[in-house]
Amino acid sequence: MVERLDMTFAALADPTRRAMLASLMAGERSVGELAAPFAMSFAGAAKHVGVLERAGLVERRKAGRQQLCRLKADRLREADAWLRQWERVWAASLDRLETLLADDKA
Repeated sequence: MVERLDMTFAALADPTRRAMLASLMAGERSVGELAAPFAMSFAGAAKHVGVLERAGLVERRKAGRQQLCRLKADRLREADAWLRQWERVWAASLDRLETLLADDKA
């Protein structure tokens, strides 16, 4: 699972890929449609989609001459679950800090 998380976070590290994923939340898109907001070539967009696909965040299929992409949310759920464990740690630390500050005021 750690290797999958590494690939997920590496793919999410790029703002272009995050924007592509956001676009896919609305439904299936062609690689050309994903490239359009960035004024990039099809080849450039296909490389970004390849990174997303290898990370398990996107599924690609051919329909005639088009390559259509759709979001796969399973890996995002895994990343969310991993991040939530840290949220609990920080929340507990902040609760302790709040108690210390309240005791200090008293």
